[in-house]
Amino acid sequence: MTKLSAEAWAIVEGRHSDPFHYLGLHRQDDKAVVRAFLPEASNVEAIGEHGETAPLERIHDAGLFEGALPNGSKRYQLRARFGDTTVDLEDPYRFPPILTEFDLYLLGEGTQQRLYDKLGAHPVTLEGVPGIAFVVFAPNARRVSVVGDFNFWNARRHPMRVRGQGYWELFIPHAAAGDHYKFDIVGPHGQQLPLKSDPMAFAAEMRPSTASIVLDETKIPHPAPAPANINALGAPMSIYEVHLGSWRRKNGHEWLTYRELAEQLPRYVRDLGFTHVEFLPVNEHPFDGSWGYQPTGLYAPTSRFGSPQDFAGLVDACHREGLGVLLDWVPGHFPDDPHGLASFDGTALYEHANPLQGRHMDWGTLIYNYGRTEVVNFLVSNALFWLERYGVDGLRVDAVASMLYLDYSRPSGGWIPNKYGGRENLEAIDFIRRFNTEVFARFPQATTAAEESTAWPQVSRPVEYGGLGFGYKWNMGWMHDTLNYIGKDPIHRKHHHGDILFGLHYAFSENFILPLSHDEVVHGKRSILGRMPGDDWQRFANLRAYYSFMFAHPGKKLMFMGCEFAQQREWSHDRSLDWHLLEQKKHAGIQSLIRDLNRLYRELPALHELDCDPAGFEWIVTDDANRNVFAWMRKGNAPRVRCLVIANFSPNVYHNYRVRVPFPGTWREVFNSDSAHYGGSNVGNTGEVRTLEGLVPELNLSIPPLAAIFLVPEG
Repeated sequence: MTKLSAEAWAIVEGRHSDPFHYLGLHRQDDKAVVRAFLPEASNVEAIGEHGETAPLERIHDAGLFEGALPNGSKRYQLRARFGDTTVDLEDPYRFPPILTEFDLYLLGEGTQQRLYDKLGAHPVTLEGVPGIAFVVFAPNARRVSVVGDFNFWNARRHPMRVRGQGYWELFIPHAAAGDHYKFDIVGPHGQQLPLKSDPMAFAAEMRPSTASIVLDETKIPHPAPAPANINALGAPMSIYEVHLGSWRRKNGHEWLTYRELAEQLPRYVRDLGFTHVEFLPVNEHPFDGSWGYQPTGLYAPTSRFGSPQDFAGLVDACHREGLGVLLDWVPGHFPDDPHGLASFDGTALYEHANPLQGRHMDWGTLIYNYGRTEVVNFLVSNALFWLERYGVDGLRVDAVASMLYLDYSRPSGGWIPNKYGGRENLEAIDFIRRFNTEVFARFPQATTAAEESTAWPQVSRPVEYGGLGFGYKWNMGWMHDTLNYIGKDPIHRKHHHGDILFGLHYAFSENFILPLSHDEVVHGKRSILGRMPGDDWQRFANLRAYYSFMFAHPGKKLMFMGCEFAQQREWSHDRSLDWHLLEQKKHAGIQSLIRDLNRLYRELPALHELDCDPAGFEWIVTDDANRNVFAWMRKGNAPRVRCLVIANFSPNVYHNYRVRVPFPGTWREVFNSDSAHYGGSNVGNTGEVRTLEGLVPELNLSIPPLAAIFLVPEG
């Protein structure tokens, strides 16, 4: 055996950080010398570009070979014998770099907005040879190898080279789409890390397996576009929030696939009149019970329901039904599963090293380090990826408050102040503003929404005016106050009259969405129906009145699946919704109510044109606490576009109830939640009412019990 150099030993022992410096084609003593490391090979030859061969000497029993290239050849292949099999191989270490110098410059600067085109695993052809280009960011690693189906998961076979500020790359000839792979990383202190999934993987194995899967993303069909201006402030926006794994199931317990969902879900949502569908996180995640909110594969649609192509088909089906598609997106934290981002290169690369900054106390997850350029670039690129590659129409950002505040859910002394001594996470604020700026610049028809539960100002105001830049903000205060009100027995509601009134003090400070989300029907909170007081008839009447109040209130609407037919039980991710309830008239009546409310919300400009503008709302009756009655006027852009809303949250009928209106003449009762069609008692105003004679136009109305009515002026 030839005496080995230190470099050769580093190759044999799998710890060389720049294998191209030793392996491949090199000049030595004015000769072209080829070195190859092929464990388990008994002998190896180099094949010149004209077919001539030259044997390579085995210089170490581990499989290290060296020899001269046939004269005159500039390119070569390897012919290796493994047992009784001889194969011709392309040498990965003869190919040029994958990343250009300009790529490395943009990556270092943090301005490579299409990170998903550069990092990860991409089918390419180099020098006429097809294969996969692998690139991963691991700046503190001593050595990174790619392992997978193409090399028997042997980390010594394909060590990568590091370039720029920690970008490891390697082209593996004849690796192909569909191959499973991971990264084998040695940390800065020589520690062997658990095999890591690719942070940029476009596809992943079904849990509990965790390998990444090479995907030719150019084969993902691009969905048809959604209707124009579907996210505009003046457009109707009624969102149906869905957990894909529990909306419906087949054979009692099996998930529907993306393709099966595409056949059923969009048609159902459109039939009920919703304008958008919002999916709980579809990113790959290891734990079903996280509902997707603890993702490990931000660039991969979960394999639970099918392939990335199948997911694109679901988006396409929604768009073809005229629906916008929103995704829940989680840039606030990630789980510490060993195959994921945690200690990715043996250091706190994506997270903070200090647990006072880097660990989320409520969820046991890790918090992204927004002060790191590469982390921000990774997250912003991910947002743009879903909008570009899958054509989705917006992103709802989860748990924004936990990102904004350094002391979020932390005890005194359990957090680290910012450089000014404050509690605001300045780096997170910069990240959020950049995220929104990039999204709206690249995709002006898209939108973003913040689940933000504090009084942080200007969440949905432009960045250039000091805002965070979101398109919309969830109105968590409205949800809390109004559910508190409607959950009281009607006899006590007069003492909580302000819970309904208070929301209008700030209703136009943001572009609000009124959310009845998944969070309100779990963890002992009961279903929305389960919160309603009274006997069975009163519970359903309360629910009809509450939903009617919601659709007539300023703000866009969001409703979690099952609420539209009065699901009795709390939601569980482990089972289907209780669709059999629709066999009962009272549940079918709620579904019909939602269908009609959505229709009116879309068709009456007064109910949506000025959802986010104070000019679109006027209180008419606010002081009738003893009778639990409220009245208000919704307005559109045109002078006579009006809708009068009266809500009665008591079980009493009120006849001869007078309400002033702006125009004399006939007002049509276009909606009554007490209609027998919905399961009500059919108290109402026989379709239309004329104003009384007098200086001020007034209507003399019959107000049904636990109900709301909508009236619009004729003409």
